[in-house]
Amino acid sequence: MEKRKLDGFLVADETNMFYFTGFLGATRLLIPYREDPILYVYGVNYDAAKKMAKNCQVELVKRGEDADKKAAGQIKKSRLKRLGFDSLDFSVFSSLRKNLSNALLKPRGEMVWKLRKVKDEAEIGCMKKAAQLTDAGAKTAREVIKPGMREYEVAAEVEYAMRKLGSDGTAFDTILASGLSSAYPHGGCTDKKIRKGELIQFDVGARFQGYRADLTRTFLVGEPTPKQRRMYEVVMEAQEKAFQKIRDGVKARLVDAAAREFMKKHGFGENFVHGLGHGVGLGVHEPPTLNAVSKDVLRAGNVVTDEPGIYIVGYGGVRIEDTVLVKKDGAERLTKAPYELVV
Repeated sequence: MEKRKLDGFLVADETNMFYFTGFLGATRLLIPYREDPILYVYGVNYDAAKKMAKNCQVELVKRGEDADKKAAGQIKKSRLKRLGFDSLDFSVFSSLRKNLSNALLKPRGEMVWKLRKVKDEAEIGCMKKAAQLTDAGAKTAREVIKPGMREYEVAAEVEYAMRKLGSDGTAFDTILASGLSSAYPHGGCTDKKIRKGELIQFDVGARFQGYRADLTRTFLVGEPTPKQRRMYEVVMEAQEKAFQKIRDGVKARLVDAAAREFMKKHGFGENFVHGLGHGVGLGVHEPPTLNAVSKDVLRAGNVVTDEPGIYIVGYGGVRIEDTVLVKKDGAERLTKAPYELVV
């Protein structure tokens, strides 16, 4: 705040409030430069916040009160003239600007992302646990998939297994897309029955203490065709090429290029239709971004995905994805589920 000449910061995004206080369910967090942070909470979550929230005072927003007007009152009282914020609806921004006519409101969400992008040891510990739970989900999928099962039945077994082992829930809606739907990067999960000989794209993530993991494996029941086998081997090698490039100080676009150039060399360049990966943390899609136009530079403590894919509409698709920790001298795969194609 000092560097950006701010004397206060208003946090409105629920995940950011959780990041700073360890409490999910607050309405606003005001961080004055020279005073204690104040977390504004409605009555339904007030007692829980008093017990669980860290690094802040907890202020009750009574029934009928407006949290933003209450925060604005404190901003005036503390004489905060230059206020950064992370993310506000336009209607909220307009209301605050009217109530704070003497204060300058500046969008500064990148300040929070700069902190969130680099995970500390406690965060990495949570993400390793989320990855272990995700691996268990992949193991369950490999064990239960068989011809005749519906896609959503496999997803249900996987999510139940992760829950039983301690997952808070899923990091995102589980994808289990078989046959022609596997050619769509986000193919969904339907009542379609799995058939022998078709590619199955399985994308899953567990959540632990708010932190997430993200994994994709491609499965097939029966004997793969030479084309299916070749697609799989190219994606596997492309993923490894990118993984070997990941380390502190490397431009994210160069990691993407390592996989993309390999795909292109083997005739699948046009079938790799998305970026190589993205950051993971309290959200499943965070900075840094790994694609051809990314301006991000990887830093030790970033957690990112490495997920090249080949998608042939009308035929099927293959994607292999792991959650990866960026380290000073290389990278570590946090998800470690087996890669075998045939189940």
